Amino acid sequence: MRSDVITVQTGSRPAVRDITAEAQSFVSGQGDGLLHVFVPHATAGLAIIETGSGSDDDLLTALGDLLPGDDRWRHRHGSPGHGRDHVLPAFVPPYATLPVLGGRLALGTWQSLCLVDTNGDNPTRQVRFSFLAG
Repeated sequence: MRSDVITVQTGSRPAVRDITAEAQSFVSGQGDGLLHVFVPHATAGLAIIETGSGSDDDLLTALGDLLPGDDRWRHRHGSPGHGRDHVLPAFVPPYATLPVLGGRLALGTWQSLCLVDTNGDNPTRQVRFSFLAG
C-alpha cells in the first residue's frame, strides 16, 4: 500500500476545500485500485459533492442549521460553539474510499472530493491518502 499526507489550509472560518486535484495527483499512473482518504482530526470530515455551483456554501449553511455554533454544547473548550465541531464527523465522516481506474479517480461528472472543516480554531489540516492496488 502506498500512503502519503498532504497539508490543507482551511482558515479561521468554516470551509469546504476541494482536494480532488491533490487526490488525482496521488493516484496518477497507479493503475486500478482503491484510494482511501482519511482526516486524522476530531473536528473535520470529507464529502463528495459538486463544487463551484453553490453546493459547497449550501453544505456549510445546512451544517450551520443542523449544528449551530452557539453555547448549547457540553464540549466547551476552544471558541464559543466549538462543541459542534466535535459532532461534525458523525454527519460528515473523516474518511472516504474512491475507486481508481487506470490511474484516474472514478468520480461522476460533477463530483469532487472535499475537506469539510467548521473548526476555525485549527486552520491547518492533514489529509492522508492511501492507495491499495487492485
